[in-house]
Amino acid sequence: MMRLDRAFLRLPLAHRALHNRAAGRQENSRAAISAAIAAGYGIEIDVQMSSDDVAMVFHDDNLDRLTDAAGPVRARSAAGLASVLLNGTDEGIPTLAEVLVLVAGRVPLLIEVKDQHGQMGETDGILESAVARDLAEYAGPAGLMSFNPHSVIRLATLAPDVPRGIVTCAYTAHDCPELPASVRDRLRVIPDMEAAKASFISHQWDDLDRPRVAELKGAGIDILCWTIRSPGEATIARRVAGNITFEGYLPGLPA
Repeated sequence: MMRLDRAFLRLPLAHRALHNRAAGRQENSRAAISAAIAAGYGIEIDVQMSSDDVAMVFHDDNLDRLTDAAGPVRARSAAGLASVLLNGTDEGIPTLAEVLVLVAGRVPLLIEVKDQHGQMGETDGILESAVARDLAEYAGPAGLMSFNPHSVIRLATLAPDVPRGIVTCAYTAHDCPELPASVRDRLRVIPDMEAAKASFISHQWDDLDRPRVAELKGAGIDILCWTIRSPGEATIARRVAGNITFEGYLPGLPA
């Protein structure tokens, strides 16, 4: 299995980049990415799929929350999404390829491939293939992850040289009401590490005391966590996790 570059365990990772709506930096925007680079943080971003099979840097599967447009991201072309402005900015939605050029290996970049299935089921591989194509010539420290283990298993074939991880959580009915209990029960025990050849997890920070997390850590798996919003939460999380994904405050950087 491919291991994360050690920078992923050294530099705190800015969740959806260093976004701040009041400052005009929307989630996953070029401005938020540039701000994270300037501050010296690593970056976590999300990717969704356009109608013409281009990986787009955007969190939600719908445009409604983050733009003045509406409807599924996947219903619009990459060019169409580029013309949709992020709320409070003059920026359109960037492609992954554009973001890779912007980051250019200066800080570690963690890419979450969003579930396109809706039920954490088998994937058609289209988004995973687009991400793998974009990363094929990228020389900087990068990692790939998804809540959907089927995506990570696909990426093991499509991008074998890029470290892979599974995003994990407590999978409560309250937090994941869209998933059947049988799916939540299966995913909660993180059973797909070997099939995905995964070398890390990124786990819900307030569930890090789960025995399965300790078991994976003991087996040499790197433990990241999400999403830390205060120094106090970071102190608690770092008792288990090797690094944090953060938002809403500025954690200290290593000397």
